[in-house]
Amino acid sequence: MAGQARGNGDTRLTERGRATRERILRAAADMMHVKGVALTTLDDVRAASGTSKSQLYRHYPDKDALMRDVVALRAAEVLERQHQQLQRLNSFRGLERWRDALVERNALRNGAYGCPLGSLASELADQDEEARKALSGHFAAWEGLLEAGLARMRASGILREDADVGRLATGLMAALQGGYLLAQTAQDVEPMRIALDMAIAHVKTYAAPSEAAVPESGADSQ
Repeated sequence: MAGQARGNGDTRLTERGRATRERILRAAADMMHVKGVALTTLDDVRAASGTSKSQLYRHYPDKDALMRDVVALRAAEVLERQHQQLQRLNSFRGLERWRDALVERNALRNGAYGCPLGSLASELADQDEEARKALSGHFAAWEGLLEAGLARMRASGILREDADVGRLATGLMAALQGGYLLAQTAQDVEPMRIALDMAIAHVKTYAAPSEAAVPESGADSQ
């Protein structure tokens, strides 16, 4: 996944150099998720990655360059998981399975640290314009996966024709991110589950009249 981060001359690196860069980036991503971007120093990253100062500064001359690669790395990871979960979304049950996967994953740490992208956005959106724009694009891509799934539901007659799938996708994303924040502060995923349940219940208000009699699609693995 690190290969999807910014280039930094990566094509000119030796195999050993790429491994060192990957180790630095992974250590930084883990520390920034747990400690936050502001409290993570380059010395912290150097110690955690087992690299020398010369190795660190060869790949990342400053913290901003490293932070932006962390954003790209986390986005690639999150969007890959979301693509796998949402690429065939075409039913209400699929939405519920998507909710379950997110809540269960967050429950592994009792809600601590929040969303991998949302926690970065909360720190960086008002501090770094380049990072803000990148994060905005990543959230738009995530929301787009939801919108595409809802559009399939509308096209297949599960949702009514008047369902605004763009607005519904935004509502689901807002519930998800708010749920992450409440779960983080409560150290309990139940608020996240409630927020997503209510958002999905709202989507269901746009169910086509005949939907109650339509069996779930066996093709939907979501």
